[in-house]
Amino acid sequence: MKILAHINWAIATAIIFANLALSIVLYPIVRRPYSRKIPAWIIRITTFFTVTVKGEEDPAAQMFLINHQSDLDIAIMETVSKKDLAWVAKKELFDVPFFGLAMSMPEDIPIERQSKSSLVRLMKNAKDRLNKGRVITIFPEGTRSRNAKMLPFKSGAKVVADKYQLKVQPVVLIATAECYDIKRFYYMPKNITVVFLDSFVADKNDENWLSDLRNKMQEVYDKEQKGALS
Repeated sequence: MKILAHINWAIATAIIFANLALSIVLYPIVRRPYSRKIPAWIIRITTFFTVTVKGEEDPAAQMFLINHQSDLDIAIMETVSKKDLAWVAKKELFDVPFFGLAMSMPEDIPIERQSKSSLVRLMKNAKDRLNKGRVITIFPEGTRSRNAKMLPFKSGAKVVADKYQLKVQPVVLIATAECYDIKRFYYMPKNITVVFLDSFVADKNDENWLSDLRNKMQEVYDKEQKGALS
């Protein structure tokens, strides 16, 4: 089984990189968001994972907050959302050859940790993308979690949401690392559950809404995992 999972991983990884290249080629000739959604759908179809969606995407959502376990998470979200997503990611990823181009061409948003000037640029870039009708999309953990427990949420998402009083919709992805894990060289296609929670307008007077949201998302995650095992 492990050998099969490693072979699957090699094939899936090649497919993912090929479609990153495709997104770069498509961007100048196919209007956004389809330059990214077409490759995402190709990844989903050719790697044979399926998706069950619970809840509904809010057409008025301005920010998605999503838990993060796998490099497959972006492709999953691009295929379940109809929106033009502006992904927020650490600046180092934009400096990686090839991968950085696939993020910079569609105007995703870089953020540099521990930098006040980067936070100012984040606010400016977020406002620009919102004015273009895009949805700010963030993994608030800041990196992939390695198990079923979500990491503490970084404050950047709250700062942006509070500043512009955004309508925020949380999205919980269930156990995506059990499908694709780049560190274990592991891929096995499975059905992935995506849960759209109720959206809300960010309230800057509530200092704890982000941490409270993390707890709520964890509860949903745990409940879905328990249901899958029962």
